[in-house]
Amino acid sequence: MSCKGCSRRQDNKLNTYDWLCDIPEAEEATDFVEVQFKNTRKGYYLNSSKIPLSKGDMVAVEASPGHDIGTVSLTGKLVLLQMKKNNVRTEAEPKRIYRIARPTDIEKYEEAKAKEHSTMIRSRQIAASLGLNMKIGDVEYQGDGNKAIFYYIADERVDFRQLIKVLAEAFRVRIEMKQIGARQEAGRIGGIGPCGRELCCSSWMTNFVSVATGAARYQDISMNPQKLAGQCAKLKCCINYEVDTYVEAQKRLPSKEIVLETKDSSYYHFKTDIFKREITYSTDKSIAANLVTIPASRAFEIINMNKKGVKPVSLETDKPQSSKRETQDILGQESVTRFDSVKKKKKKRSGNKNNSDKDESKNGGNNSVSGEASASIENKGNGNENNGGGETNRRRNNGNRKGNREKESGKENNRPNRPKQKAKTNANNDKQPNNGSPQQSTKPENKPEAKPEAGA
Repeated sequence: MSCKGCSRRQDNKLNTYDWLCDIPEAEEATDFVEVQFKNTRKGYYLNSSKIPLSKGDMVAVEASPGHDIGTVSLTGKLVLLQMKKNNVRTEAEPKRIYRIARPTDIEKYEEAKAKEHSTMIRSRQIAASLGLNMKIGDVEYQGDGNKAIFYYIADERVDFRQLIKVLAEAFRVRIEMKQIGARQEAGRIGGIGPCGRELCCSSWMTNFVSVATGAARYQDISMNPQKLAGQCAKLKCCINYEVDTYVEAQKRLPSKEIVLETKDSSYYHFKTDIFKREITYSTDKSIAANLVTIPASRAFEIINMNKKGVKPVSLETDKPQSSKRETQDILGQESVTRFDSVKKKKKKRSGNKNNSDKDESKNGGNNSVSGEASASIENKGNGNENNGGGETNRRRNNGNRKGNREKESGKENNRPNRPKQKAKTNANNDKQPNNGSPQQSTKPENKPEAKPEAGA
């Protein structure tokens, strides 16, 4: 360990998590150091001079012509495990670490690194002029600027002997050609995947396994090339991550080739939801028609019934109706419209009272009229008393119960005026000449009404 602390930092591509950095014995287990160069190129070098190194240090290492500049990415016992994983042989004489990079070394390295993009563009033009079917994806200069590595992609074998001669004359450096795949190119360039994370090929993947479309079919993924392809224009590597789990889950489900027979029709497999263990069947092989989704247990049950020659009425089982729960107010409050109902009730009650008072007043008035008529026919002399009683009843029914006694006494003094008027009208009727027509008077009109009352 050094003053920089634990070497668990991961700030480079294809970094390794050092889970042994806190153990002093693991730090001193080996003198080999893992050094990372541009993008994903790594090498293992021997620290023979016992230079104290930690993750992130810039070092000058041995190269075939001259030296190279790289960054320490891993130290300690974990380096031996990485060498074993990557099949690095230790039998031959290993390359050594010279020193920690000096300022002059870093200046040369920066100057060489600045020429990489222009060199890549110029080399592409030269390859196109020679008619070579290849794509130069990246150029990497050595730390001292004496060598350049050209990474290219080609579908077929390419004879680039003439290309090396032209490039050596153009750039005056030693040329090395290295063929890579599309996935490796995406890992070297880097980027963000559709999942929102850094690309797997540029973050942790070192071995690239071929991906087939059968893995997508096992997982019922839509066979859309735009969704299945990654940034390298190949099938996404993550399709292979869970395919083994899907294959194991498919073994516990009925085969897709089995046809379920019912009394109505035959049902063919349409799709499967492995997580819910539900299978959807269709009455047509090619299109979705009359889709029915049943659990896997029901599918096995129908398959066993069909083997015995029994056909069920339908695929679905008779499901009991679930009892609906009555909704209750959790807060214990009444309806928001409770005040509106109270107002309506009050209005209805007040309206009924007014109507009953009006009906009583009308009935009282009619009774008083009939009482006056009968009193005038039977007892002419007692007409004043009867009329007075009818008037008092009419006043009470009209709702004037709150009147004081003085008003009632004043009205009683005016009671004899009405019979005088009736008498005058009778006298006038007697004075009229008799022309053979019946005289109009109040007496004969009221007689038929008085008879039934007297009989009663």
